Amino acid sequence: MKIRDIIQEDFVNYKDPCMFINMGLCNWKCCTEQGLDISICQNSDMANMPEMDIDDDVIIKMYVSNQITNALVIGGLEPFTYVNELYKFIYKLRKVSDDTVVIYTGYYPEELYEELNQFSEFENIIIKFGRYIPNQKKHLDPILGVELASDNQYAVKLTTDLLNETYNKIKDSINDI
Repeated sequence: MKIRDIIQEDFVNYKDPCMFINMGLCNWKCCTEQGLDISICQNSDMANMPEMDIDDDVIIKMYVSNQITNALVIGGLEPFTYVNELYKFIYKLRKVSDDTVVIYTGYYPEELYEELNQFSEFENIIIKFGRYIPNQKKHLDPILGVELASDNQYAVKLTTDLLNETYNKIKDSINDI
């Protein structure tokens, strides 16, 4: 899997001790949609980190051998830019662990319907949705148990209810055209 960094014991991105995997690319949608310079993005420094290709099994072994962590968070830039690698990694992880997997994305559910449908085969997946908007009120997300940078960001557990709700939003937006 192509990654930029791994924090083996992270206590910032989820309510429980977790491993944090920094991965993905970014099209800077949060900034460009608002006409802002990308330097204001809290993750802009990560884009300058080199990508490393680390075997999934090596990362999984690091994770399961750590007695402190009991969740895995994948974020950084935009993990869904490598959706196939992300899927394969979680598929392999699920063979050895049912621990919570959290994916931080700047997309909204209706922008990822096909991907969410694909990932819905896995249990215990939480996805943090929403673009970063500067100068918004930070808020404590009840699912993640951590403060998020913008009040439009939120986490949900991936369920068939979420997929049905997302499908209906997409259908309604098409009907409005």
